[in-house]
Amino acid sequence: MVKPIMKDIFFLSQKSEPAKQADKQVGKDLIDTLVAHRHECVGMAANMIGVKKNIIAVDIGIMPIVMFNPVITKKSGKFETEEGCLSLIGVRPCTRYKEIEVEYQDMNFKKHIQKFNGWTAQIVQHEIDHLQGIII
Repeated sequence: MVKPIMKDIFFLSQKSEPAKQADKQVGKDLIDTLVAHRHECVGMAANMIGVKKNIIAVDIGIMPIVMFNPVITKKSGKFETEEGCLSLIGVRPCTRYKEIEVEYQDMNFKKHIQKFNGWTAQIVQHEIDHLQGIII
């Protein structure tokens, strides 16, 4: 189900909690909401739809993927950039990495370790920041 976008800075600045199998519907809602905003958004964290759970959805081209409890385990190629966010107005400076490795669980809570680089790595980092209450 498509959910409204959270814009409350106080809510967005709070850390999210670990996701559990009972939170699968949140992952589906994230995909629906991301697809509905595809023209202006390439990634989304659960707190952006009002749920403080460690879940993100990222549009990687073919279809969005959902990551439950994502953690960056490796990163390299530090660079400075500017990013915007559907929950915020304007763009802000931030530090990102060109290559990252992420450990996460899929919709069936099967563990994955996946490498991302370039633009996709930047999106994943932005969304994981959301889960930590980091607002760019």
